[in-house]
Amino acid sequence: MKPLLLKGVRPYGEGEPRDILIRDGVIARLDDSSRHGDEDAEVIEGNGAVLLPGFVDLHTHLREPGREDTETIETGSRAAALGGYTAVFAMANTDPVADNAVIVEHVARRGQEVGLVDVHPVGAVTVGLKGEKLAELGTMAKSKANVRVFSDDGHCVHDPLIMRRALEYSKSLGAVIAQHAEEPRLTVGAQAHEGENASRLGLQGWPAAAEESIVARDCILARQVGAKLHVCHVSTTGTADVLRWAKARGTKVSAEVTPHHLILTDDRLSTYDPVNKVNPPLRTRTDVDALRQALADGTIDCVATDHAPHAVQDKDCEWSAARPGMLGLQTALGIVVETMVKTGLLDWRGVARVMSEKPAEIAGLTDQGRPIEVGEPANLVLVDPDATWTVNGAELASIAGNTPFEGMELPGAVTATILRGRVTALAGRIAG
Repeated sequence: MKPLLLKGVRPYGEGEPRDILIRDGVIARLDDSSRHGDEDAEVIEGNGAVLLPGFVDLHTHLREPGREDTETIETGSRAAALGGYTAVFAMANTDPVADNAVIVEHVARRGQEVGLVDVHPVGAVTVGLKGEKLAELGTMAKSKANVRVFSDDGHCVHDPLIMRRALEYSKSLGAVIAQHAEEPRLTVGAQAHEGENASRLGLQGWPAAAEESIVARDCILARQVGAKLHVCHVSTTGTADVLRWAKARGTKVSAEVTPHHLILTDDRLSTYDPVNKVNPPLRTRTDVDALRQALADGTIDCVATDHAPHAVQDKDCEWSAARPGMLGLQTALGIVVETMVKTGLLDWRGVARVMSEKPAEIAGLTDQGRPIEVGEPANLVLVDPDATWTVNGAELASIAGNTPFEGMELPGAVTATILRGRVTALAGRIAG
């Protein structure tokens, strides 16, 4: 592999442009000026662009095996690379469910074959995601896939005894349980956030307490056990309050927020367009503002896309029959820039923290989310902070096109993604 020279880039968006030489997959040199070069290197002209550690997504639905009509590991990897990601975690709600070593090893192997991002399988907590019996956590952890994150996402591990056992077992494995927090007895038939809009539109309400009560319970269990808990797709003000309470008491809890919960509200439901249907549902402007603040102050640790591709027939139908979920890999950066950077809540160091460093830390990755320093792995993303682009679902890399941001102009554009010194995406196209 030829050396790679990034000319005139600004690590973390700070200081004057620098040249960065990458050799053998690691950062070999950081120069203070563009006078230095390497005649043998492939050159990317940065033109003052921001250089960040490659993004890490803790929550990606790649749909393989079972729903390759909506996404595959290859198409999802393409979307991830184009979005600036160098590692993604593939959720377990495939068909068959990733609740055993055979399936997680298949997912990991396909990710390696595609080679555009590091694909880490997430193992199911319970067999078949049914919440009745623990899955083979130890076997998956000891498999070639080396699973370190377990989740029944799409379903809540609602039985407190099973959740406690999962936390105990995960502690012995050095793993983390990622909970889809939803008390199912409070969401029977629920279609939208319980509030004025749902009442006006005649949609069954989804109370915030359904999320908050599970988060509170699981934080108490995690603290008692001393295990690591991760809360998926936080969506309410109350959940942020519970997380602050738990963290102040030393609970080993982390949490994520999706890009769509940072920008969209349940006002979008007035059109009854199922592209806006998601689990957990879009909440209120008060919730959006609280989530932004919680992400800025570290109460919520990171951004995770919950990238959820769906076939046309699963979205182009009446609201109640539609599947919940939205695309997210290629639009995540733009939403974070719009909601957090342009508002002054985060600088580019902050973007690196919530999109790369913290998710890598939560998942126990040692080669992702690393500082931009000599000797560190060259998993990087180059961002043009001044660029804007317009979302067109048909032009996204995913097989599906269910984006709620259709036609929206977003700030910030990924100009290059680099995985261990190899360019995987360049100028909006997959490299090579």
